[in-house]
Amino acid sequence: VTLDQNRVLSGRAQAIVVNSGIANACVGDQGMKDAIDMAEAAAISLDLEPDLVLPASTGLIGVELPMALIRNGVKNIAMTYEGGHDLARAILTTDKRPKEVAVSFQVEDKTFVLGGIAKGSGMIHPNMATMLGFLATDAGVDSGFLQDSLTYAVNRSFNMITVDGDTSTNDTVIILANGAAGGEQISNGTAGSESFREALLQVCVYLAKEIARDGEGATKLIQVDVEGAKSENDARIAAKAVASSTLVKSAVHGGDPNWGRIIAALGYSGAELDENLIDLYINEVKIMEDGKPIPFFKESVEVAMSGESVAIRLDLKLESGAA
Repeated sequence: VTLDQNRVLSGRAQAIVVNSGIANACVGDQGMKDAIDMAEAAAISLDLEPDLVLPASTGLIGVELPMALIRNGVKNIAMTYEGGHDLARAILTTDKRPKEVAVSFQVEDKTFVLGGIAKGSGMIHPNMATMLGFLATDAGVDSGFLQDSLTYAVNRSFNMITVDGDTSTNDTVIILANGAAGGEQISNGTAGSESFREALLQVCVYLAKEIARDGEGATKLIQVDVEGAKSENDARIAAKAVASSTLVKSAVHGGDPNWGRIIAALGYSGAELDENLIDLYINEVKIMEDGKPIPFFKESVEVAMSGESVAIRLDLKLESGAA
């Protein structure tokens, strides 16, 4: 992570090399040396400048990388149509399945593709935690706009998921744009800027949900939406508080529509509230209106909560902030 943070300052990178199983963290100076060596080995195999290769690692903390194995492995790097799927599988640790997606987006008369893969199922909590995400597009994108767009998308996707409340080392999300499809470079305010950002957000949200769905021990996917908040930041902290609540998770796991736990988590979130305005929906069944419970069929909510996905929606009815 430290090496990559320095290398991306140039706004240029051409390859990512990843190892799974060992985090290359908490091993002293050897960790940085091995990260540099891993990037150099990949650069030799790909005939690139070493500074244009970004290394990433995931796995056990406190164990040194098996550099002999890595040097032998990178010799087999090759460009193939199956490579993306193979990479999605190769980076897994405790995940049960690979996470990959690709979408197309249009800029005037030209079509571009944006794809991504990710791994992560444990030690997942807002601020990404121990997860890796790698994205690429054949569009040409200005490096500054690329960074701004990635930050925008990550803050609305990977940084909003939680599995176990724990974070760890090595969290990394990288996007590469090679311009191979041609066309005008996309930058802030150009014709394709909004289409690109929408595609990037779509990919990141999909991958983030797949990480949450594949969480260690997870049986359900809980989606929390907050609208009508005083600001977007208030909506974010409110949604995070509800999604991270152990009591909310246990209620959903047990199929118990104990909505008081949701409101309690909202209350301690720190978001600005007027308790006399709040509306609450569980799987679009209205549970609370203007801060008061309304009659609902408990059985219908229990049935809805028995599925693999449960949607919680809170309308604070203050301003237009949403997350």
